[in-house]
Amino acid sequence: MLIAIGMPPIRAAVTVLVANTAPVAFGAMAIPITTAGNLTGIPATEIAAVVGRQTPLLALFVPMLLLFLVDGRRGFRQVWPIALVTGAAFALAQFWCSSHFSYELTDVVASLVGLAAAVIMLRFWGPRTPDDQLSQASAEAIGPTRTMFALFPYLLVIVVFGIAKLWTIGVDIPKWLASTDIKIEWPGLYGNLLNEDGSASTGAIYTLPWLSTPGTLLLISGAIVTLVYAVWTHAGKFPMTARLAVVTFGSTTWKMRLAIATVATVLGLSYVMNQSGQTVAIGTWLAGTGAIFALFSPILGWLGTAVTGSDTSANALFARLQQAAGQTAGIDPTLLVAANTSGGVVGKLISPQNLTIAATAVDRPGSEPELLRKVVWYSVGMLAILCVLVYLQSTPVLSWMLP
Repeated sequence: MLIAIGMPPIRAAVTVLVANTAPVAFGAMAIPITTAGNLTGIPATEIAAVVGRQTPLLALFVPMLLLFLVDGRRGFRQVWPIALVTGAAFALAQFWCSSHFSYELTDVVASLVGLAAAVIMLRFWGPRTPDDQLSQASAEAIGPTRTMFALFPYLLVIVVFGIAKLWTIGVDIPKWLASTDIKIEWPGLYGNLLNEDGSASTGAIYTLPWLSTPGTLLLISGAIVTLVYAVWTHAGKFPMTARLAVVTFGSTTWKMRLAIATVATVLGLSYVMNQSGQTVAIGTWLAGTGAIFALFSPILGWLGTAVTGSDTSANALFARLQQAAGQTAGIDPTLLVAANTSGGVVGKLISPQNLTIAATAVDRPGSEPELLRKVVWYSVGMLAILCVLVYLQSTPVLSWMLP
């Protein structure tokens, strides 16, 4: 999209990599947070609430940082007010939704709120540039109907997830969906994996949330979007067919096959490490640093995401470790697990997987080293801010920020 409007390919890739920071923790319907909750036993809602007190600080300033990347000081001087308003709207919505709404929808809601804030502001304010007004023809070309259909998938996701997670009038939908989960006592493992008292560990019971999982809810949303677009296409108004939707789904799955395999493998490794006591042992050792461990806590998430390319994988590897370290060092385990998630946010833009995807997307294969040189210091700088923030949140200085 950025290349299509005339931006140089490398600059477009760098811009997107940096932009893909603050939303990462709640990305993919907040699967990183859900994974951390499943592995640690800490309610995912509590982890999300703490993350919602950390990543909005980055979200507030990322839009202004993007102005420098896109157009330097000139661009910043011309349009910093709209960047500030958009960042503030996104940050506030992310904070509110992570604590008071469905945390899985945090990024979707925050993005739409940020977009709405920008649109409303542009009705009353415009940058003073040589071409500060869109031509009437261009303005008319952006029809409200097409805009509505472009936003429809995101609005539908909010409705579907809102019903699935919050609807309790008449029928308790969340409870009913949870009742469809299938629990499987893993063959060869259940009964042989024991707790301290000798009882069978529930860690060997696999829960298959075939209907309640966010993935299924997204598939339902996608099917509805396909149906609506197909009907609109039949009326000659929209270029979408059911066949195109199926082909796109298949090609996307194929492109993501290595990422899917990586996440699945890392999750398997995390279960082995957790059940064998490796993560607890490492966490106990790291807790020897005492209260200062909170300062370095986000670095583990940053490293995990930088290596695997996934905040979910980073949490699978280190969430239990962070919890053990916190319990031993006397630091709130929820804060450290959240810090691991937030640290992964700023590790995303330097992961080899993401650099390769970006280089391929802009048709510059082999440009990964150049992209890394351009984004690494942004990543390190934001990581340093997070480390200081988490440490201060672990002390009376900023502990008031936590729920």
